[in-house]
Amino acid sequence: MRIFTPLPILVAVASLAAACTSSTRSSATATAAPMGDVIAPDSGESHISNIRQLTNGGENAEAYFSADGQWITFQSTRDGRTCDQQYVMRRDGSGLTKVSVGGKTTCGWFLPGSQRLFFASTHAADSTCPVKPDPSQGYVWGIDPFDIYTVGRDGKDLKRLTNYGVYTAEGVLSPDGKSIVFTSLKDGDLDIYTMNVDGTNVKRLTTTPGYDGGPWWSPDGKKIVYRAWHYTDAAELKAYQDLLGKRMIRPNRMELFVMNADGSDQKQITKLGGANFGPSWTPDGKRIIFSSNHRNPRSRNFDLFLVNVDGTGLERLTTHEDFDGFPMFSPDGKSLIWASNRHDAKPGETNLFLADWKN
Repeated sequence: MRIFTPLPILVAVASLAAACTSSTRSSATATAAPMGDVIAPDSGESHISNIRQLTNGGENAEAYFSADGQWITFQSTRDGRTCDQQYVMRRDGSGLTKVSVGGKTTCGWFLPGSQRLFFASTHAADSTCPVKPDPSQGYVWGIDPFDIYTVGRDGKDLKRLTNYGVYTAEGVLSPDGKSIVFTSLKDGDLDIYTMNVDGTNVKRLTTTPGYDGGPWWSPDGKKIVYRAWHYTDAAELKAYQDLLGKRMIRPNRMELFVMNADGSDQKQITKLGGANFGPSWTPDGKRIIFSSNHRNPRSRNFDLFLVNVDGTGLERLTTHEDFDGFPMFSPDGKSLIWASNRHDAKPGETNLFLADWKN
């Protein structure tokens, strides 16, 4: 769901997670070991304890809980894939099931009742992985032709929800289960929209030129936090738009914004520099958790931070020397799940971790 996250090259695959398969339907359940031994937090990580690793190998990212807190959906390049497929598993790492059919996938989320979920996929455009951007363009990411689909938790009964044929992803379900907020290129810029869970009543929330994405509802459904970069320099805006016309984006700068659920009262809440992305909310709705490399913007060292809704009270949560991102609290607020390069068997692997949360 948080595609286009501003990660350095060595962890970019995790942020753009998607796996290559054929278009042949496969919903077989793979074997996955339950959580392993407890891993100690790094020095200074006082809010997390009893850390357990849920995956082991490949690039695994964007793990999000079902409303009952018993299931997780995530994207992975496991089994040697070169772009992500979508999976579900129980919160202890067991019961792993692939629910996607090919192409490249991202941004999964459970629907009410936890029996179905939605995710974004490029398989309608091509059953294989999208072609990577021309390296002569420098460090850029392709804006692939995702649309949003729904599927059963068992991988059956796949249905198409959107039909735009351009980047449409980053969906998050509203707390009342009636609406989805998402990012799309359907009107020529990367903007944020809402729609009913059946795909009707589409409304555009952002219109400022530049990238707006990664939206996430507040627990009461009244506000949305998102990441954005709006160009004030005409030459930079033209360069962004020219690159966008080639279906690419240069993910160099992002700050956090908050708006009302109807798109009104849009406010920038961080001015940290670097890349700030993957925002979600604390269960009480008073603070926002996100990932950032602002302490060293040219590095791959992303940490998790908390910040108040008005941008005050910045607090660093993780201190690991590599990547930590894509955080989400469990529905009961007692656990935190996120993706990290810590404790990897091979350098650069990104795995999912679950920890007890302490306020």
